[in-house]
Amino acid sequence: MLAGAKPLELRMDSPYLDFDRPAWAALREATPLTLTETDLSELRGLNERVSLADVEEIYLPVSRLLNLHVAATQNLHKATDIFLGSAPAPTPYVIGVGGSVAVGKSTFARVLRALLARWPDHPRVDLVTTDGFLLSNRVLEERGLLARKGFPESYDVRSLVQFMADVKAAAGAVHAPVYSHQKYDIVPGEFQVVDRPDIVIVEGLNVLQIGQASRSLRVFVSDFFDFSVYIDAPEEDIERWYISRFMTLRETVFRDPRSYFHRYAALTEPEATATAQEIWRTINGVNLRENIVPTRDRARLILEKAGDHAVQRIRLRRI
Repeated sequence: MLAGAKPLELRMDSPYLDFDRPAWAALREATPLTLTETDLSELRGLNERVSLADVEEIYLPVSRLLNLHVAATQNLHKATDIFLGSAPAPTPYVIGVGGSVAVGKSTFARVLRALLARWPDHPRVDLVTTDGFLLSNRVLEERGLLARKGFPESYDVRSLVQFMADVKAAAGAVHAPVYSHQKYDIVPGEFQVVDRPDIVIVEGLNVLQIGQASRSLRVFVSDFFDFSVYIDAPEEDIERWYISRFMTLRETVFRDPRSYFHRYAALTEPEATATAQEIWRTINGVNLRENIVPTRDRARLILEKAGDHAVQRIRLRRI
């Protein structure tokens, strides 16, 4: 480990090593910066402030860590193939990314994908969001769950688990349903094809969940992860980011008559703020506290953000 890259804390009663931003940045070592400002502008989410400095100090060390993990895992698979006397059967390395609505996990996943795909040993990296495995609005309405979209019970867990099993089996192309945020629903007949990539990043609210699945299921989405990341921040900051994003959408996407939320475009600014606060209070905040935060300590890596969206603390689980 480089001088100055020591963790802030080394408590034997904690499963995590804690790093501040400078200590974590030092772990980048010689990892090259392969993204430009233009690349980054295309990867940023709405109202998110991710700079090249963030990429250099936070994302590149994560990329380096994962590159080392991928190489080690590939060698383990080769050892098993040699032991069994079987032909090499490459298995995708799967990374789970979880966290709240509006915390920035989608941007993190997109930037991470771009960085990992630039490593020479695993250029094929796919990104799948679990939104595609939400039950359709019709089914949610029939079950009285439309207001609980994003909660664990609103997902087709069986299909998601089967998808993960098929991805890991690497037997051929696998299809994931596509979700439209404009229509706020699954797009019938549209699929994302995942065909034996080197790495798959799976991003979603409840990817680390285990407690809400059907009792008949003995396998969970997280069972297929080789590594997992949780994007964390104080709830008051996430709520503020959510409201800010809602107000931006009111001026952009919601103005499209085809948008499911077109009705919000006509709200005055005070009305829109009050609406966003109510949605957070009754839906997103509840889901965060009851279902998402409890999964945080199952992650291998926790990135803790400050109020300006910058990651200030990094917690890496001991192996």
